[in-house]
Amino acid sequence: MLLSKKKRYLQVAFNSTLDEAYEIIQTLPASDRIILEAGTPLIKQFGVSAIQNLYTWWSIKTRPHDILPYIVADLKTMDRGETEVGLAKNAGASAAICLGQAPVETVNSFIESCEKVGIDSMVDMMNIDFPINILRKLKKPPNVVLLHRGVDEEIFNKNKPIPYIQINKVLSSYNVLISIAGGDSIREVQRAVFNGANIVVVWKNFYHSDENTGKLAEEFLKEIK
Repeated sequence: MLLSKKKRYLQVAFNSTLDEAYEIIQTLPASDRIILEAGTPLIKQFGVSAIQNLYTWWSIKTRPHDILPYIVADLKTMDRGETEVGLAKNAGASAAICLGQAPVETVNSFIESCEKVGIDSMVDMMNIDFPINILRKLKKPPNVVLLHRGVDEEIFNKNKPIPYIQINKVLSSYNVLISIAGGDSIREVQRAVFNGANIVVVWKNFYHSDENTGKLAEEFLKEIK
């Protein structure tokens, strides 16, 4: 595993354009607790070059501080696990994401392929009521379990909760890191960490760059110590 269980991380997901991503990266503090994510819309629009660009820009920003860039490729893999892991690795990703909804054969292949090429495996449990049931079917657990309230779920179902309740259920049986996605406010970030999350994913406030973007990232980092 490339991430440390002793640290808590802020994962900034980029879902807009490469220009916006570049501008935002320039404002971020150079921290080893910041993870950059090439979001699914970014990859669909720009291909694996999106991963390559994030890696290059974050490398330049963090190199003077001896920080190795960590880039997540949100591929949302549903099939061809080995192939998509290879694409992510070759583009410079440190981790890739597979959907827990994928066939168990795909998830197993995905996890095995990540281990083989030396990147972290992340499995997204969006739209899965009981993630533990998915994990029990696998040959081995991923490095990271992503508990996720989707964007459309949040927009069209205001009563849909962020699945904090699943954190302890997963950790009671599996030695994995927990990533939480679906909340972008300071309060939601605080709650995720309070409930035991290792990684908090944010994107709304990092969709476009403004004069407060870097300060906001610093505030989030303080909340997830």
